[in-house]
Amino acid sequence: MYGSPLSSTARKIMLLGSGELGKEVIIEAQRLGVETIAVDRYENAPAMQVAHRSYVIDMLDPAALRALIEKEKPDLLVPEIEAIATSALVELEKEGYRVIPTARAALLTMDREGIRRLAAETLSLPTAPYRFADTLDELKAAVAELGTPCVIKPIMSSSGKGQSVCKTEGDAEACWNYAMEGGRAKKTRVIVEGFIHFESEITLLTVRSASRTSFCAPIGHVQKDGDYIESWQPHEMSAQQIEEAEAIARAVTEELGGYGIYGVELFLTKDGVLFSEVSPRPHDTGMVTMVTQDLSEFALHARAILGFPIPTIRLLTPGASYTLKADRDSEHFQIGGLEQALAVPNTQVRVFGKPVTKPGRRMAVALSSADDCTKARELAKQAAQSLTINYE
Repeated sequence: MYGSPLSSTARKIMLLGSGELGKEVIIEAQRLGVETIAVDRYENAPAMQVAHRSYVIDMLDPAALRALIEKEKPDLLVPEIEAIATSALVELEKEGYRVIPTARAALLTMDREGIRRLAAETLSLPTAPYRFADTLDELKAAVAELGTPCVIKPIMSSSGKGQSVCKTEGDAEACWNYAMEGGRAKKTRVIVEGFIHFESEITLLTVRSASRTSFCAPIGHVQKDGDYIESWQPHEMSAQQIEEAEAIARAVTEELGGYGIYGVELFLTKDGVLFSEVSPRPHDTGMVTMVTQDLSEFALHARAILGFPIPTIRLLTPGASYTLKADRDSEHFQIGGLEQALAVPNTQVRVFGKPVTKPGRRMAVALSSADDCTKARELAKQAAQSLTINYE
């Protein structure tokens, strides 16, 4: 039991990172009567616009993070991004604060090295071959060893920032420079992955709750430079592929523990299913669940972290999402084309309300349902391409 928001007996969650995914989590938490606090490194982030209170701090500063948490004393600390001082979360968890899903999960998934070593070396899950490099010379050696093409990523980044395909050994320096520009937290370490010739890539949303571990129907997606462009649900898979995917997702999420939704990214290849990455929070490709499921990934996350049961997850209809992205930096812009987008049958639009545009930044998403994913994808793409960003 808990009281109304802003009362002395309210249940409080603090969201660390306040983007478009966090905005939906806040809305779902408020539907359950929870008091919400949104935190990010910039003002007027999407989740801040709907939260009860908001703060702007450098979340990579452990002292600043600790001071805010001790001031607010939230019941739940809910990371929405990787760029957080996870060392502070580990200490705060030891002191009695509850971190979602756990401080260890936040720490391991903050950078690609921690989660890759856990999956491949501790759990012996199938992954692409990989090496780590701290210098350009080490990168060149890794590229020579793994061969080209290969994929180079900062160990800490989001939305594909700093990720590139190294097509020849001569591209290594340019890829290194790109990774240094796109990485977060001033990390110079990169992961080099052998190129996987996959048939498709999916997100398997895995929910750990008081009921049990549950799985949403698989979500297919298309990425460009590591960032998703469109997604659809359900993605067609064989019974064997689903069994392999769920076994991998169960293994990694049981090891990470806690309650909440995990976005497990997997490659489907002719030789089987390979683990790619995992996020201990709602996944961007999972926005499609706002039109396909009885409970979206955000509703599932809110229920799970609050300790409520999730007896079933129902897929109601095939559906798809397609993103609208900016192509430049601007503080003065308007989103247009909503009339045309919303004229597309069985379609919804989410405009995120981000205060500035940046090249490649997601600003909105179109969500469509249909009798099959092919039609849904066509509708979502048509709607998204009707949207415009008009710069002043």
